[in-house]
Amino acid sequence: MSDREYKEWLNLANKELKEREIDDLKWKTPEGIEVKPLYTENDLKNIKHKIGLPGLPPYTRGPRATMYANRPWTIRQYAGFSTAEESNKFYKEGLKNGVMGLSVAFDLATHRGYDSDHPRVVADVGNAGVAIDSVEDMNTLFNGIPLEKMSVSMTMNGAVIPVLACFIASGLNQGCPLEKLTGTIQNDILKEFMVRNTFIFPPKPSMRIVADIIEYTSKNMPKFNSISISGYHMQEAGANQVQELAYTLADGKEYINAALRRGLDIDEFAPRLSFFWSIGMNFFMEIAKMRAARYMWSEIVSQFNPKNKKSLALRTHCQTSGVSLVEQDAYNNIVRTTIEAMAAVMGGTQSLHTNSFDEALALPTPFSARIARNTQLILAEETGINNVIDPLAGSYYLESLTSEMISEANKLIDEIDEVGGMVKAIEMGIPKMRIEESSAKKQARVDSEEEIVVGVNKYKPTEKQDINILSIDNDEVRTRQVSNLKKLKGSRDNKVVNKYLDKIETSAKDDSQNLLEICIEAAKNKCTVGEMTSAMEKVFGRHTLSTKTISGIYSKTIKKSEKISSINDHIEKFIEKNGRRPRMLVVKMGQDGHDRGAKLIATAFSDLGFDVDVGPLFQTPSEAATQAIENDVHIIGVSSLAAGHKTLVPILMEALKENDANYIKVICGGVIPPQDYDFLKKLGVSKVFGPGTNIPEAAIEIINML
Repeated sequence: MSDREYKEWLNLANKELKEREIDDLKWKTPEGIEVKPLYTENDLKNIKHKIGLPGLPPYTRGPRATMYANRPWTIRQYAGFSTAEESNKFYKEGLKNGVMGLSVAFDLATHRGYDSDHPRVVADVGNAGVAIDSVEDMNTLFNGIPLEKMSVSMTMNGAVIPVLACFIASGLNQGCPLEKLTGTIQNDILKEFMVRNTFIFPPKPSMRIVADIIEYTSKNMPKFNSISISGYHMQEAGANQVQELAYTLADGKEYINAALRRGLDIDEFAPRLSFFWSIGMNFFMEIAKMRAARYMWSEIVSQFNPKNKKSLALRTHCQTSGVSLVEQDAYNNIVRTTIEAMAAVMGGTQSLHTNSFDEALALPTPFSARIARNTQLILAEETGINNVIDPLAGSYYLESLTSEMISEANKLIDEIDEVGGMVKAIEMGIPKMRIEESSAKKQARVDSEEEIVVGVNKYKPTEKQDINILSIDNDEVRTRQVSNLKKLKGSRDNKVVNKYLDKIETSAKDDSQNLLEICIEAAKNKCTVGEMTSAMEKVFGRHTLSTKTISGIYSKTIKKSEKISSINDHIEKFIEKNGRRPRMLVVKMGQDGHDRGAKLIATAFSDLGFDVDVGPLFQTPSEAATQAIENDVHIIGVSSLAAGHKTLVPILMEALKENDANYIKVICGGVIPPQDYDFLKKLGVSKVFGPGTNIPEAAIEIINML
């Protein structure tokens, strides 16, 4: 474009804008990247980073030369429902209707390495996924599904060794040799310490486990991906796209170093590493993130001098955002998921899971899961997207945005490198703090209506929505699992079991031993997930996390308004009457480690003038009640995400009653089906706040309640 042409456009645009300036149309992304109103071919001249061709380094345009023109992305359905029997039925139905690979969600008890009969998981068995206690459950899960033909992805990190051992043992039971087992195990423990919190052991032994899995699968399972380095849970916890990109790649770098220290050659394992991104509503930003990731990973791996070009290629699975799903006007979520799925495909994903529209309310029903699955089928079969390789390449805007993302993400990676790598950075709390700051800023923008969420803070529905939801009877699931465990333990050779458990404990003390190899034999001999975990725990210990919250970020970001002034007035009146500020204890009970909601409430309410205590993760209801009484709080805020509220809240209310502490009010928030609100209120819960709640409005309501 010539200077004359640009000036002509500028004059025309200014006439259309009338009194405004072109600069008024500039927009800054939450990551701080300035976006211009117009991009031209001149912008491509300034790009520092090579675009290249699909299938060739630096792989910006895709890891395969022909991409979807030759082979479309794999349509996956991430699911796990209560028991292995129920999940097996769901998988078979999906396979009949176009699903090409299975993705397993495990329940919270399994994630944390507890068997279903453990007293700490009374509310967690069968919630948010399938309960797996032994190889017998894994056999049931894949009954009639030939593992030599089916790619299986498993989201498992904490109890990764015993769960993977049960999967391998189940495959061998089917007659499937190790070299034919296909799929991915997440095995990404570093992000657990940052955001998701379903860890078991401390960082150092956890990294040893990662290396054991990479080593074993590299030597014995050539079709199996030993790790899925995950940014998904970072974005779900509030990370912006640059943070998700940078911290995920920094994790990948740390895993490479762990494998190299084990004595592996880079080309032995790098081609089997994979990645996992969250895809949110910022359409072009998500596409640019995926392109930038491939470029940056190629640059990172090249530092280790691989001889195989495939070692440089980043391959990825994507999942549409869970946090973008809202309870209010929930059918809008179908549109959001469609937009996010398009971004994943335009960005060049190798496989994709689309969330169901009702997941802000409960687990998906078969009806909603079918819509989610068909979203991908329509994209693949009806749009023509598959006919052209990387159709958005060369876009002035997209290529500029990709280059900007690379530059910004590299700044964060440099910060990690300067402190000695990701393990050190996690120990110092750097990524966790940055992500929590980003989360607080986003919430403040939504509460201030700077960031619009249709149906939540603008264009709110006037009619009541009627949505059928799936409800899991946790007590029934736990009863069945405990009964099955009892039968298993009564029918196996317990002398052999104890021999293998002793062997696991001994091997945990010796870094030269491969724990996965030993646990496979233990699983074959019917050692349970909890027993194998306990054997390692005797050596490694169980990790605990200190509870810290940030302050000042929410209050600095939220716009001053009448609501904020009203909160200040209410707080002052409360202090005059009671001699102190309103005091709240925010708790996460059970084994759910997703603490974004709890941290947001704690941070925002503290900034709004409340005294806020935060309970440690994985509390029991009785522990939460004791802390509330000892801290002399006015109110307990229960954060729930994984459907444990129907079991945990009644126990909490009973514990308060037994301690003559009924004066402490209880409120609940999170993913709680509206159908359960009356149940909770009958227990004595004062108020239930769903996803998308405006925090200043909630604060005023709570002060009035007190």
